[in-house]
Amino acid sequence: MDRYTAMQTFVRVAEAGSFAAVAEQMNVARSVVTRQVAALEAHLQVQLLTRTTRSLSLTAAGEAWLAASREILGLLDSAESSLREGDALRGRIRVGLPLVFGLTHLSAALVDFAQQHPQVALELQFTDERANLAEAGLDLSIRITAQLQPSDIVRRLGQVRMHTLAAPSYLATHGTPHRPEDLAGADGLLYERGPSPDLWTYARDGAPVGVRLRRRLLADNGVALAQAAAAGLGYTRAPDFIARPFLDRGEVVAVLAPFEPAPLGVYAVLPGNRWIPRRVDALIGHVERALERLGVRG
Repeated sequence: MDRYTAMQTFVRVAEAGSFAAVAEQMNVARSVVTRQVAALEAHLQVQLLTRTTRSLSLTAAGEAWLAASREILGLLDSAESSLREGDALRGRIRVGLPLVFGLTHLSAALVDFAQQHPQVALELQFTDERANLAEAGLDLSIRITAQLQPSDIVRRLGQVRMHTLAAPSYLATHGTPHRPEDLAGADGLLYERGPSPDLWTYARDGAPVGVRLRRRLLADNGVALAQAAAAGLGYTRAPDFIARPFLDRGEVVAVLAPFEPAPLGVYAVLPGNRWIPRRVDALIGHVERALERLGVRG
């Protein structure tokens, strides 16, 4: 058994959820694919896949082996690509990007990088979900956060300020808050990610100040929440890259600016315990320079 080939085949089957689909992709008989996976299971002495007539699913051991296989294959691909690179960058880079920030601040820079390096293949995933890079098979993830995990391997690329926003019409009816406590019980347009979306934290004299709002609207997209604020439904909090167009058009105003906490960091998050290929390092540097030109400084 060629373990490398068997591992590649297993990953394909796990991702496709079908022996037949992988056989078609590889232009081989279905029996070739099933024999490779069966041989791998026999070698490992563990069942990786649960098979029925209608479905295919990973066992617990299969889940663990899938993550390990992606990591191993990624390392081999990176090492081989870097040896072949010479002066020209080449190979695949899989990048996870925050949805709105990725579209507004990163897409153009990534297209520019692809144009400069025609032998690099970019795969972009736009999502606000926090992914495990190894499990997702990502070489790099761009994250905007105030709370890094202890295990995160990061490079700081910049920062973004937060704003508390409301429409002028809403403030005319309900009054303008002058301290965080004035928001207690107010109409909250809340970003749903996180354990307590209705609890907002500000800073006064270096100490945190928490205030709880009423759940007027809950959503997983900051642009939708800013639109709701512009319509006069209540208060929302948004990073500058979302808030700026609404502020510039006068649809909302920012309140409580002196109490906003420290800016959020923009980070390139890398898989732990991995050698970083030159093409990935070059992409990070390209993104960092693009963000500096946009004023998103570290």
